[in-house]
Amino acid sequence: MQTIQNYINGELCAPVAGSYLANFEPATGKIYSQLPDSDERDVAQAVAAANGAFAAWAALGAQGRSQFLLKIAAAIEARTEQFAQAESRDSGKTITAARTVDIPRAVANFRFFATAILHFSSESHFMEAPPAVHYTLRQPIGTVGCISPWNLPLYLFSWKIAPALATGNCVVAKPSEITPMTAFLLAQICQEVGLPPGVLNIVQGRGNKAGQAVVAHPEVKAISFTGGTETGRHLAVTAAPMFKKVSLELGGKNPAFVFADCDFDQTVDEIVRATFSNNGQICLCASRIYVEKSIYEAFKTSFVAAVKKLQTGDPLEEKNQLGAIVSAAHLAKIKEYIAIARSEGGTVLCGGDEMNLGGGYFLAPTVIENLPLQCRTNQEEIFGPVATLASFDTESEALALANGTNYGLAATLWTNHLQRAHRLAEALQFGIVWVNCWMLRDLRTPFGGAKDSGLGREGGLEALRFFTEPKNVTLKY
Repeated sequence: MQTIQNYINGELCAPVAGSYLANFEPATGKIYSQLPDSDERDVAQAVAAANGAFAAWAALGAQGRSQFLLKIAAAIEARTEQFAQAESRDSGKTITAARTVDIPRAVANFRFFATAILHFSSESHFMEAPPAVHYTLRQPIGTVGCISPWNLPLYLFSWKIAPALATGNCVVAKPSEITPMTAFLLAQICQEVGLPPGVLNIVQGRGNKAGQAVVAHPEVKAISFTGGTETGRHLAVTAAPMFKKVSLELGGKNPAFVFADCDFDQTVDEIVRATFSNNGQICLCASRIYVEKSIYEAFKTSFVAAVKKLQTGDPLEEKNQLGAIVSAAHLAKIKEYIAIARSEGGTVLCGGDEMNLGGGYFLAPTVIENLPLQCRTNQEEIFGPVATLASFDTESEALALANGTNYGLAATLWTNHLQRAHRLAEALQFGIVWVNCWMLRDLRTPFGGAKDSGLGREGGLEALRFFTEPKNVTLKY
């Protein structure tokens, strides 16, 4: 039984209360480690350590901070297999996904922001009468909070921590209590590379205790959060009266639109990937698939056949394309939504049932048709290997279906009609629109959603701007 610890002021330490939570392995349903059940006292220690380290870390300058981030990236990369094994075992995702997506992306996050900070510039404006120069300083905020979810544990943890550190802030970070292991390994990496104590602090524990304490602490000046919409709403209510900067990357109910002029076979393959990657437990996954009526039956036949071929099983076995659902509670939630879909009149074309595989949390990938837009299955985020399938006649109907939920994170268009692609991309109420691709990311671009899918943007200059305060300086001469 491995015991995970907090990382505060450069030291691995037990929680103040001495209480621990069980950490379950999704593929077996058994406890394999324990993590701190931290509370406001642990957070207070972490904030004090961050505040104490801030002046020296900020004064180190962009070059100095960049070197530490590059060292962290190299150390994670050197231990890719250890991190991948831990990520797969902790979250239930396939070892292939952990090796090829999650851990390499975490390395890329640290490297990207380590170099981006060296090119971060600000504005200047010349005034003729009276003669003056206005220029903008972008300075670190101080101690910031980073709270990440369980679906892409190290991937999204590093996505927040790296720009916060690069810009000169000190961080109090809380990973999900469901997937704590790679954050613990990251703490060990920070010790190995000699990251100054207090610069990064990792407090393990539950969201309603440790996470809430991070958000509510008056000396935490900004919050970057990725997670569910309801949790984000509660977080915003806590942070707003204290005038904290807040970045919220929340849920999605993402549509994919297949037009008759698409590259059919490629589109089928890519939408299977877009729907069921990481067991559908990615906020960007396509969960509503709309197909132009003239090719609907052909697409349905090919799509369902491809889904049925997906192999689900032990995530540590490379042959498997889908692993385990992250927890028993989340599996129960997904099964409840499948029951709701049936009660709403939906027809299950494949899947829909729990799989008995060694006591773990496994669910067959599920496709459902004959559901109207306004039903709960098409309106609420399920966050699992479940997709609905429907047809449309016209472009205007497709647009109404796309924009017909409270979410606005990502949409995909599958068409070879250039004007249509541009026309719909402009009209879609989403933060991200992919045309003939999915999950094709460039770390320089803004990332985030509209409506209930979030507030603010992450990535590239957007992240560096979020984690800094602009100050205007005017010099008259």
